[in-house]
Amino acid sequence: MGYSQKDLGSIVDGANLWLGCGNPAAIGKLKPAEVVLDLGSGAGFDCFLAAKQVGEKGHVIGVDMTPEMLARATENAEKIGLKNVEFRLGAIEHLPLPDNSVNVIISNCVINLSPEKRKVFTEAYRVLKPGGRLAISDVVATTVMPDRLREQAAMLTGCIAGAEPVERIEEILAEVGFEEIRIRLKSYSKELVGNWFPGSGAENYVASADIEAIKPL
Repeated sequence: MGYSQKDLGSIVDGANLWLGCGNPAAIGKLKPAEVVLDLGSGAGFDCFLAAKQVGEKGHVIGVDMTPEMLARATENAEKIGLKNVEFRLGAIEHLPLPDNSVNVIISNCVINLSPEKRKVFTEAYRVLKPGGRLAISDVVATTVMPDRLREQAAMLTGCIAGAEPVERIEEILAEVGFEEIRIRLKSYSKELVGNWFPGSGAENYVASADIEAIKPL
């Protein structure tokens, strides 16, 4: 899913829950000393990769709505010995950060789960510094999904039924104020999604995508 063997082997066991659909830290091309925010940070895997890329002068903040995940991520950070990462309790629709405070926002297969995606992207825009960027891996809809799939609870929690069409995501991002919007479907998407729900045909309706955008200066 875009991770190297070095990435996968560099982080403590239990940090990678294998629930993502790409490598947002790689998309973001993170630089030393940047401040990075991870939306829906889970057990901390992407935060830890980002923390190593931004270095000691950088800082990584993970936001998650689940106290159990925050505790797990914090424990994992202590095991690794990373001092430039922290985890905060909060919803991605109401981020616990001030305006214009981060350089890069990453997220891995989380935003599709929110029923209020415009709020998520509005909040992302608010907390990004001018010139800051989105680097998101997520699931997008490529065609109209039949009700037999969309109405299944497993498809919603499994990052399928909540996916928005590519055109709608582009529209929301532009309306919020983002520029240089790019959404690229991943070449391995059909195999990836097909393995999530074998035999369902979900891979014919959604795809894993890289979503990038810039907050103008």
